Amino acid sequence: MMEFEHTDRHGFLLGFIDFFTAGLFFVVYMKLGLQDELDEILGRKTQRYYVAYLVGIPTLFIYTLVWMANISEELKEKAIELGIPGPYTSFRHMFGWNTLGMLVLVGPMVATQRFFNTLNQVEKELNRRNGYPERSSK
Repeated sequence: MMEFEHTDRHGFLLGFIDFFTAGLFFVVYMKLGLQDELDEILGRKTQRYYVAYLVGIPTLFIYTLVWMANISEELKEKAIELGIPGPYTSFRHMFGWNTLGMLVLVGPMVATQRFFNTLNQVEKELNRRNGYPERSSK
């Protein structure tokens, strides 16, 4: 199993940047390693995010949102399997904050914060179980 080097990602900031770049930020960010980390954690090769993004364009990004919500639900299941205490990301959390949360503008950032909080905890636990040293936050 790979060592996860980025266990302190700031989801709210990443969500903020992604929101104001119309999702293009995550097209690049996924390609820079996040997609491989998700594949490793979930134990399968997930659909490439850029494909979900491109298919999302004619669906007004509903396809992309459902894709991300499904990944969130799988990540929640992994966190529960590892015995990590919640709160977790989930399909409902990701979908709800990215739709109804738009009414308060920060919804997508809240969803992304919870996603990365769960991801960070899962990666820290997998590093611990595989004997990798804990990384200090900078």
